[in-house]
Amino acid sequence: MNKILTIFAVIAISFCSNITQAKELELPQLEMRDYDEIILPAGSFIPVINLQELSTETCPEGYKVKFISTNDLFMYETNIIPRNTEFYGYIEKINEPVIGTNASMKIKITKIVIRDGFEIPIRGYLYTSNNNLIGGELTEPAEWIKMPHYQSKFQGISWNHRAATLQIRPGGKRSMGKHTRIPAGDQQIIILTAPAPITHTLTD
Repeated sequence: MNKILTIFAVIAISFCSNITQAKELELPQLEMRDYDEIILPAGSFIPVINLQELSTETCPEGYKVKFISTNDLFMYETNIIPRNTEFYGYIEKINEPVIGTNASMKIKITKIVIRDGFEIPIRGYLYTSNNNLIGGELTEPAEWIKMPHYQSKFQGISWNHRAATLQIRPGGKRSMGKHTRIPAGDQQIIILTAPAPITHTLTD
């Protein structure tokens, strides 16, 4: 009987010891989660500068890109994206030039890197009013057509017709499209397409 009680006592002590150790191991994890974050909402605009020339002629889909913010971005009196923060992404889609339309591309932004090296994933695009599509404009007409234009002047009770003048109007054909490029040092705007939780800021 004493042996049985001793075995139960050892098991109980061991179980309590394991629970205590588990709680001690959980404490650092709980402390690490204790931080405040600022949510940068979707639709936010961030002015940036392009660091290298990007062209639909020389850059393939998937080509990695890098931009740098030109201003400090504040929210609730906190500088959440300091000037010179780096933005990384890639060319998501390229449309080659065709007759009537210039080439176009979409550039997706996937993360930011703050000056101290801390990385934050984001979702955004290089912004344009054309659904973030860079380029894709209609090309110039390939031909011009001369058409007579008649002018008339009312005199008394009748119209006095004058001689016709020729006007040049664009024809139905368009010229071949050209490649689209973004030169190095060009100012652009990034738009967030999803909220970005900013969990790290600089104190200086």
